Amino acid sequence: MEAIMKLQVLLSAMHLSDYTYIDRLKITGDTVIINQCDRETDEFAEESGRSIRFLCTKERGLSRSRNRAIREADADICILCDNDVVYCDGYEQKILSAFEKYEDADILVFFIRRPERDKPVFDSVKKMNYLSVMKIFSPEIAFRRKSVLELKFHERFGAGAEYAMGEENIFLYDALRAGLKILYVPVQIAELMHTESTWFTGYTDKFFRDRGANYYAMTHRFYWILILQFALRKYGIYKKENRPLHALKMMFQGKREYKAHENISGW
Repeated sequence: MEAIMKLQVLLSAMHLSDYTYIDRLKITGDTVIINQCDRETDEFAEESGRSIRFLCTKERGLSRSRNRAIREADADICILCDNDVVYCDGYEQKILSAFEKYEDADILVFFIRRPERDKPVFDSVKKMNYLSVMKIFSPEIAFRRKSVLELKFHERFGAGAEYAMGEENIFLYDALRAGLKILYVPVQIAELMHTESTWFTGYTDKFFRDRGANYYAMTHRFYWILILQFALRKYGIYKKENRPLHALKMMFQGKREYKAHENISGW
């Protein structure tokens, strides 16, 4: 008899009083919660047919939280989750069925409806590459845990870290470089609550410095192309807050600052 795959939702959150918050997110299955707060505890509960691991830690940083969740998980399939994701009915079966169908895929990217994107990026299943993965955000990413154990989210990037953005793009670039197969599956599994961003405060100098550092961490060879395309392609959305030449200057400054302190090898 073929073994039944197990799915765990890996929730990164802050200052939760207890694990019942997952009911608000309509998480009906197994869950690992990394709760960054001011205490160190490790709780386990079985409730309503699901297992819940509730880990409280004084550590800070979204990427650190994601790395801890992957280490603590024990399921075949995992999906990343933030505290503003509300799952659709049947999300577990949708995710597991897709991994059963695409058995050679290491990572599957699903669709989560949000204010800035109300339909899937692609209309059909698509093998993803270095350009297409830039359209993805963390909670859309599910993976075979055994496939990503050699990877890590870069802990200098993400909410609560030195650079506030782009940790999922670096992770997916690392996955592609490692030869992992990533597919986009245009199936909706969740939607976002309407909440304010915890990190985005406008197209400030810091935003552009962080973006430049992010692009350099993604690729040491082609970062400058990513910087140029962002300055040109996104001009319409940042023009009221910043000028193109200044945006370029800040992104290249962010790249230089990151390069001066990086401690990992690049591509």
